[in-house]
Amino acid sequence: MARAAVPPSAGGTPASAPWVQALRQSAQRLLLSPWRPWLQTLLCLLPLAWLVVGVVLDTLGANPAEALIRSTGDWTLRALCLTLAVTPLRVSLGVPALARVRRLFGLAAWFYASLHLLCYAAFDMGLDLGDILRDTVKRPFILVGVTAWLLMWPLTLTSFNRAIKALGGKQWQRLHRVVYGVVLLGLLHFFWMRAGKNNFTEVAVYGLLIVALLGWRLHRAVRRG
Repeated sequence: MARAAVPPSAGGTPASAPWVQALRQSAQRLLLSPWRPWLQTLLCLLPLAWLVVGVVLDTLGANPAEALIRSTGDWTLRALCLTLAVTPLRVSLGVPALARVRRLFGLAAWFYASLHLLCYAAFDMGLDLGDILRDTVKRPFILVGVTAWLLMWPLTLTSFNRAIKALGGKQWQRLHRVVYGVVLLGLLHFFWMRAGKNNFTEVAVYGLLIVALLGWRLHRAVRRG
């Protein structure tokens, strides 16, 4: 006796179990809520709040300046990874509204990258522009980090609906593929920083994650032809 065919879903794949559909609908409602941007903004600012509290309570260790520089850099890379993870999760989970969280994660990456650069300029260079420029030219990992930060500016300035309409969808998408270069430069910057201390564990974790996220996109592009 032939097995009954599983009814296809709207996307052409077998229909999900009712509880999965219910979870997707709940996630859609949450992501479409007018409170979501505010909650996501608060979530993105929690690392900054933790650092401010650490400064006030003097809990950042023996070298607070280094802790601030390192932490803001770490959160930049984490925010970039979250930004890249949105599309694979959206497609894999079948929750289109997940696309709405990408913009704020991207802005958070730019924000923490700017704080990272500011902390370096203030604590390591004393805000001396001449020293900053000389150090940038002299040390490749600084140059790579500054380049990644500069490349984030056009992405940040065009992350709003007006810019999308002005550029057109396809042109906007081409421009925002620069984020792939930004995250690779960020990883290289992170690698060189950790190389000085011969500590590659975190680099390997971020590297595997970034390779997986970019590999997913490459595989999808090849399948589309």
